[in-house]
Order: sequence, then C-alpha cells, then structure tokens
Amino acid sequence: MSVDLLKTLNGPVVLVGAGKMGGAILHGWLRGGLDPARVVALDPNIPDEFAADLTARGALVNPALDSIPTPSILLLAVKPQVAPVVLATVPAAIGQGITVAVPNGQATAEDRGLTSALLSALGPVEWIEDEDLMDAATAVSGSGPAYVFLLAEMLAKAGVAAGLPPDLADRLARATVAGSGALIAQSGTEPGTLRENVTSPAGTTAAALAVLMEPDRGFGPLLTQAVAAATQRGRELGA
Repeated sequence: MSVDLLKTLNGPVVLVGAGKMGGAILHGWLRGGLDPARVVALDPNIPDEFAADLTARGALVNPALDSIPTPSILLLAVKPQVAPVVLATVPAAIGQGITVAVPNGQATAEDRGLTSALLSALGPVEWIEDEDLMDAATAVSGSGPAYVFLLAEMLAKAGVAAGLPPDLADRLARATVAGSGALIAQSGTEPGTLRENVTSPAGTTAAALAVLMEPDRGFGPLLTQAVAAATQRGRELGA
C-alpha cells in the first residue's frame, strides 16, 4: 500500500538524516519498491558506502538545498531528543520493525492514513495519543533490540564458559534467539505460556530459570530497572 501511495505523489522523497535509523527506514521503502531516483538524502555524516550505493541507483545525496523541488514527503530521521514524534526500530530495515507514532494537533485523518501506509512498509504501526508515553515506548521498543542482541551475546559467552567452541556457541545463540522470536511473532501464544511449554519440571531449563527468575536479582527485576533507566533518560533528552 505504501508503494502505491508513493507512486501517486509528485516531487521527491526527502530524507533528513541517513544514519542507522534513517537508513533502515529508507531501505524498507526501497525494498518495497520506491524508485531510488525520487530519493534525496541529506546528511553530512552519511556513511560513504550508503551514499555511493544511493548515488549509483539514481538518488541525490546532499545536493544544494535550493536545488531541491518541493518534496512530496519530508522525513526527519533524527535523534528522538531533536524530534520525538515517530519511533521506528532497527529491524525496520528488514520489514520486521514496529513503529510508534504520535499525531500533532494539526494532523488530519488523511495525514494519519498516509503516515500509516508509509510506515507499514517497515512493519506494524502503533499510534499513541499521549506523547508522554513515547519515552516508555522508546525504552521497550526503540532500545529493545539492543537488549535482545545483548541476550544473544551473553548466551554465546555463557556457552563458551560451559565448554563450547566460540563459533558453535555463537551459531547456537543466534539461531535460538531468532527461532524463539519467530515463534513469539507467529504463534500468538503468550510469552509466559511459551516459556512454560518448554520447561520440564526438575529439568535443565527449570534449573536455569530458577537463577534467571530470582525475585530480587533475576532477569525480570534487572530488565525493569533497565527500562526505567531508559525511560528516564528519554525524558531528560526531551526536556
């Protein structure tokens, strides 16, 4: 749907900020069929490889500002403390992200529809009416991929500590996290139920979970503290 809408608009698609998140969003649109020749990327620090790829595909990278026609779409892909209106996530680059958006008081139903259609190329879109919730959403979803990557990293290191070769431990950790995430996404079953389903009484998983689920210093309390810290930092950056 987003590609169809892009094809009906006149003028370029201007991206201000082409870092990791802006690049992920643009990759999602290009993967969905956006004509690269319609893209104008503005970022003095755009990675050389990304800039070269865009230029080779017909996009304009850092042209003179007065040479850019009026854009059909202007995407500000900057740090949340600069423009905390839309929160996309890194998995958006492969169409597996989720985006949280906040409309301002001037946004019409048509504006919201267009925004949802464009962002849906990156994955599901969630709208919130209270912008104060964006900091918590950032802590859970925007920062969330880093938590999952840390889990994979530490799981591999724990495997090495248990005696596995590093390359095997890395492959096992990656596949375990990826497979478990896919199951959560596809099954619709509550994560807690999935956990219980793979935990045999008095088995190896139960022994591990007894450590991870300690009431005072287990994974749950630590993650709650981490999300609270990220939420607070988001509020400070947006102040």
